[in-house]
Amino acid sequence: MQPKVRVRFAPSPTGPLHIGGVRTAIYNYLYAKKFNGDFILRIEDTDQTRFVSGAEDYIIEAFKWLNITFDEGVGVGGIHAPYRQSERTMYRNFALELVEKGWAYYAFDTPQELDDLRKQNEALKRNFQYDSTTRQGLRNSLSLSKEAVEDLIAAGEPYVIRFCFPADTDVVFNDLVRGEVKFNTSLLDDKVLYKSDGLPTYHLANVVDDHLMEISHVIRGEEWLPSCPLHVMLYKAFGWSEDMPQFAHLPLLLKPEGSGKLSKRDGDRLGFPVFPLQWSDPKSGDVSSGYRESGYIPQAVVNMLALLGWNDGTEKEIYSMDELIEAFSIDRISKHGAKFDVAKAKWFNHQYFQKLADDQIAKDYLPILNSKGLNADLDYVTSVVSLVKERCDFLNDLWDNSYYFFKAPETYDEKVVAKRWKDDAGKQMAEILIHLRQMAETECGDDVLFAQNADTFLHNHITEQQLNMGQIMNCIRLALVGEGKGVNLADIMRLIGSGETIRRIEKAIEVLGR
Repeated sequence: MQPKVRVRFAPSPTGPLHIGGVRTAIYNYLYAKKFNGDFILRIEDTDQTRFVSGAEDYIIEAFKWLNITFDEGVGVGGIHAPYRQSERTMYRNFALELVEKGWAYYAFDTPQELDDLRKQNEALKRNFQYDSTTRQGLRNSLSLSKEAVEDLIAAGEPYVIRFCFPADTDVVFNDLVRGEVKFNTSLLDDKVLYKSDGLPTYHLANVVDDHLMEISHVIRGEEWLPSCPLHVMLYKAFGWSEDMPQFAHLPLLLKPEGSGKLSKRDGDRLGFPVFPLQWSDPKSGDVSSGYRESGYIPQAVVNMLALLGWNDGTEKEIYSMDELIEAFSIDRISKHGAKFDVAKAKWFNHQYFQKLADDQIAKDYLPILNSKGLNADLDYVTSVVSLVKERCDFLNDLWDNSYYFFKAPETYDEKVVAKRWKDDAGKQMAEILIHLRQMAETECGDDVLFAQNADTFLHNHITEQQLNMGQIMNCIRLALVGEGKGVNLADIMRLIGSGETIRRIEKAIEVLGR
């Protein structure tokens, strides 16, 4: 019987959550839900020197916005609590167990001594590494006598506990994305497992917690692949090999140009967010943009990130969360980095924006209108949204595509005026205006009928008078919008009404001349 699928997302609270980390969490979530498993949030905060205030709350809020829920973890609870590593106190005992078994040792070398060794080796154009070839010549419990070690510890001499890699040994494991992976221990240094400040390093805490929390699959970024041999050896050292989780190391998210890992600098350079939410750095005060504040729809962000490095083998691009869960499989994850596409991110948001109900968008648009001093009826705004939302990727695009429904033009685009408002344009507009006034009186305030009849009249009039269709219709558009853009003229006249249509044409004639 296969063990229950249990996966975890284990970020460190050292700053804002990168979208690469969000994608890792999404893959873990999809895999857990596909197999009715558990998805756990563990905060790995043992490196107190890099701790950033507010980062943990940011992580939790980001996943709430993305509608990704955890079954256990910080803010949720569970049978393996606490889920914040700084609150778990068992790590020292596990480190001492490894020392007793001969898989780890005390090291008393000071940071200054190690730094001097590195510099000496650099001068000789060699790399220094604390490993099987150097440890016997350094200050540790492998080179010192038992009595000397006991005396140093009793005297309060600072020490760390390092893992003891066997010399020249191949560490082989299977990666669900990359297949068989092999590292030789001659390339690996004896990593610190327990620090002099009394806290474990990531490596020890990670393995101990994954074992105690019964994690079945470790799905994480490929930057952790070089650490995996140590983790595999730790499972062996503890005698947990049979319960070791399966590993899957995900490809990097790459810069839009395809070379190198996507960074905040790339987002700043090209004007797109690399964090799910806006982040205000508590030290520098710098503010970084977020997908939420940039107007992205959370479902669009999840869909977009899921397809950066994975696909189900079809041409399908738009997935609901349930569809993603059903289709997801680790064996369809690419081994190669996924290039971030800014235009594609906007395309995804456009698709989801079109799916939103017009009245829902209208409700969200009202505060934007209010901020501009405009009080509009919800039904009217909903009608406007139905006409312009196809032109929008984001909620904030609405104003640029619909402002003319809420206010008459105050200026007129000079390029359009020069191109369309010819010497006789004012005269032609005045003639048209006579007929529009008559229609407005005949239709008695029925703006729908007015718009239909006005549109029919304009086309017939231009044809009969052998006028330039493009010039006349664009002059009307210029009068109503102030620019050479906008939705169908009949729709504009219908919504702003006959009275406003006539007033705008009158003003254009007055300002631009007969």
